[in-house]
Amino acid sequence: MVTLQRSLLVLLTCFLACSEPNTNTFLHDSATDATPWSHDSFDDAGDKFTFAIFSDLNGGERQRVFEVAVEQLSLLRPELILSVGDLIEGGTEDETQLAKEWDSFDERAAQVVAPVFRVGGNHDLTNEVMREVWKTRYGTRYYHFIYKDVLFLALDSEDYTPERMREIYEARATALSVGAEDPERAQEMEYYQMPERMTGEIGPEQAGYFVDVLDDYPDVRWTLLFMHKPVWQNEDEPDFAAIEAALSNRPYTLFNGHLHTYSHTVRNSRDYIMLGTTGGSQSSSSEMSFDHVTLVTMTANGPSIANVRLDGILDKTGHIPAGGDTLCFQASACGGRQ
Repeated sequence: MVTLQRSLLVLLTCFLACSEPNTNTFLHDSATDATPWSHDSFDDAGDKFTFAIFSDLNGGERQRVFEVAVEQLSLLRPELILSVGDLIEGGTEDETQLAKEWDSFDERAAQVVAPVFRVGGNHDLTNEVMREVWKTRYGTRYYHFIYKDVLFLALDSEDYTPERMREIYEARATALSVGAEDPERAQEMEYYQMPERMTGEIGPEQAGYFVDVLDDYPDVRWTLLFMHKPVWQNEDEPDFAAIEAALSNRPYTLFNGHLHTYSHTVRNSRDYIMLGTTGGSQSSSSEMSFDHVTLVTMTANGPSIANVRLDGILDKTGHIPAGGDTLCFQASACGGRQ
């Protein structure tokens, strides 16, 4: 009987080895049409891949949350990881302090298995000194790359002229100084009236760069955009409008951060997704202000997008890794505690 079973298994293995698409992948000893599995068409397309996105960890970073996210991302094992800005607290021209903050981020990000692609936010690119620090450490502030026939666009939503950047920086510094003592008065100051505070800006040179990139790669299977501020919410922003026009005849998805509250918008029949936080400050009154990472699986039919809350990613012991069981990941569910 054992000899007969072995002979059948050998024959079955030879049969399967000549079959597609499960060659040398799925082997079994069932010899009947009835099987305890639903089918053997595995979801293992060769062009499928998964990447992750983490959102704002600054703008009031809450201690240890990003460390938890790093360990969780290593458990989830995406092939690559994108960010949407506000990686450091910034807001200074002190190069020693900036080096300390960037070293802290880089050391923590280096603990994750997959490569991390940086995207700058207003906390990272607040002034000309910070731009130069970024250039020295990381090169260009906006860029593109292709991975498995998917085009990734990383935009800089703080793309102001040097003069306008200085005006915004000084107005911001003044408002924050006043806000420490009188938050209501600060809300009435110049900085809080500036449209760039909410939606940022894309300059003409950057817009031309991305229009050219899109022209160079018309036939990729999908295009993905990553930025910090929701520039797309400013209907008077001509340079991002030029990028959107160049995108009009292709499938694409956009991700941004900045407001620390998750939302989903359909615009131009495409998904525009604003992420929550991965350690940044939260609103205690919004149920959509929570810590999460986003897992995106690229398939033949486009991206499959899943938002995974940090309080729901447990390790093999049944606990949130890195001591995360003691942390609050949604201020509105913790009595306002952050």
